[in-house]
Amino acid sequence: MFENLTDRLEGVFKKLRGHGKLTEENIQEAMGEVRKALLEADVNFKVVKEFVASVTKKAVGHEVLTSLSPGQQVVKIVHDELVELLGSQAEPLQLDGRQPVVIMMAGLQGSGKTTTAAKLAKQLKAGGRKPLLVPADVYRPAAIDQLQVLGKQVEVPVFDSSTDQKPVDIAEAALASARESKCDTVIIDTAGRLHVDEALMNELRDICNAVDVTETLFVADSMTGQDAVTVAAKFNSDLEITGVILTKMEGDARGGAALSVKKVTGKPIKFVGVGEGVDALEVFHPDRTASRILGMGDVLSLIEKAEAVVDQKKAQKLARKIQKNEFTLEDFLEQIQQIKKMGNLEQLMGMIPGINKLKQVKDAPKPDEKELGKTEAIIRSMTLKERRNHRIINASRRQRIAKGSGTSVAEVNRVLKSYTMMLKMMKKLKGKSVVRGGKRRKMPKGLTR
Repeated sequence: MFENLTDRLEGVFKKLRGHGKLTEENIQEAMGEVRKALLEADVNFKVVKEFVASVTKKAVGHEVLTSLSPGQQVVKIVHDELVELLGSQAEPLQLDGRQPVVIMMAGLQGSGKTTTAAKLAKQLKAGGRKPLLVPADVYRPAAIDQLQVLGKQVEVPVFDSSTDQKPVDIAEAALASARESKCDTVIIDTAGRLHVDEALMNELRDICNAVDVTETLFVADSMTGQDAVTVAAKFNSDLEITGVILTKMEGDARGGAALSVKKVTGKPIKFVGVGEGVDALEVFHPDRTASRILGMGDVLSLIEKAEAVVDQKKAQKLARKIQKNEFTLEDFLEQIQQIKKMGNLEQLMGMIPGINKLKQVKDAPKPDEKELGKTEAIIRSMTLKERRNHRIINASRRQRIAKGSGTSVAEVNRVLKSYTMMLKMMKKLKGKSVVRGGKRRKMPKGLTR
């Protein structure tokens, strides 16, 4: 989402680092570029004005201008100010106190409330809670059915409601049901409108008063930019929201909503939706997001994504197979499936520090979901015997595999070549000098200094 902004800011900071010594004039010029970059990213103009003023004030201080690396000092100041702008730190849901906790999803029609409610339920369930999903949108056709389907998908119970009921009655009945069934979290999916109106606000207020809502989460489509921020401010004024969830953060929006909403509403971004899948909801971390905007990557989030999909027992088993030179195409297929579970390849690449510099290199490799899918199809078209022993795959077998996977023999050859190169690399790394079990292992030839 922040790719264009990242590119612009990296260009500004590259110029700053090029100066051996900074002056107030250099900094003023750079901040003018930062201002343009933020406005082009659709950040609220008042937010931009305050941000640039704050950075400039700190950047022209004596400590920066006289430091050995003033350019880096300015980057650090911008990073810290971005973290502050985005909310300082991750804000968890308020889940303590009276049980069950009631969470109400609010927002305009089409913002993704229903899907987000299911994503949130799945995440809370994974954290050890027992949620109940409540369909209280009695106006949108099939809204209740949609939540029922999503509830089955995430394996979370859904309260049985109907379109002839009033939303406030649904909420009260669902809370009573949650107490009986020992559910500790009630997630109410409310109706949206195409615009903010008094009827909608009155309905939401009635639900809040009837069931004592703990968290009112405003769900906004980040692709709508400043419109999302304006509506969030209106909801907060009329309803007093407790946090924001931005959906479609994986899209090509410019990022203005994420950079403006906390400052404008005073309420934190608690989660971001990063895809259509029921797993694609992440806790929002201001510091990590600021690092990604400045091209510094986000290693912590990358590790968390890996930990979420990696089975430790399987990982240990795989490590033993690699040590014994037994890594097969079957294992290769399993690794591809784990990578796909982690999310969009381009998003994952964006979390690697310095990856933006690689993108600028001519003919640099780019993440390709289609190629990954082709590789998976090719390996699936092999017999079990072929997956376990690639050496038996002769010309006629390659033709059969290509036909079965809807690819060409050249593409099959490319997958096999990639796999054999991987085996060679693993063999070299396996022999690398490491201390294990109190004994120093031998370095292979070619890797010694």
